[in-house]
Amino acid sequence: MIGFYNYTVVLTYISLATSVFGMTQAVHGRFKTAILCLALSGLCDMFDGKIARRKKDRTEDEKSFGIQIDSLCDVVCFGAFPALICYLLGVRGPVGIAVIMVYCVNSVIRLAYFNVMEAKNALVTESGEKFYRGLPITSMAIVLPLVFMIQFFVPDSIFRICLHLALLIVGILFVVDFRLKKPKNATLAVLVAVVGAAVVIMIVFTRYRISFHPGWPWLYWVRRL
Repeated sequence: MIGFYNYTVVLTYISLATSVFGMTQAVHGRFKTAILCLALSGLCDMFDGKIARRKKDRTEDEKSFGIQIDSLCDVVCFGAFPALICYLLGVRGPVGIAVIMVYCVNSVIRLAYFNVMEAKNALVTESGEKFYRGLPITSMAIVLPLVFMIQFFVPDSIFRICLHLALLIVGILFVVDFRLKKPKNATLAVLVAVVGAAVVIMIVFTRYRISFHPGWPWLYWVRRL
């Protein structure tokens, strides 16, 4: 079997599997479960790199494989998955589709650029501190739960506008060239706490209902069942 099989990529695969499950839930209108899956995928992604770096005897091929597999999974987890959730929640029409396209294209550009820079070890300062160029794609695992949380406090029309803006702004920041220091453990702990609180508020308070559109092709088959 092709590939490299060790514990350094297990968390990345768990993140991918969680996002794929979340997609199936989003399609059926279970958005709370889908957002929870997105947050869990982001949590896995926060620590998969730390686990990989603990293995000191990795070969160059194993390191390259880890970089590639992480980005490929991120395309699904933090590119396609959030776009699908937002589409099902109402980011549609010419403007909505254009926003989704910008977000997805920029996410792929951002990940490909990261792979090139990481392979050259170019994302390290002279003092040895690691940084990002552009907003990390995993940031959507923080932004979307926070945006979804406010659904309880605003009308659905305002909520959909917030989704449009979140996708557009985050998608643009993926490719804007600015430096962002990699967060320390303390900062990661704060981010986990914030997202955790947002998820709890979402689960307890939000009551978003999906509005089925008769033109959806898959709804025809649901009705037949």
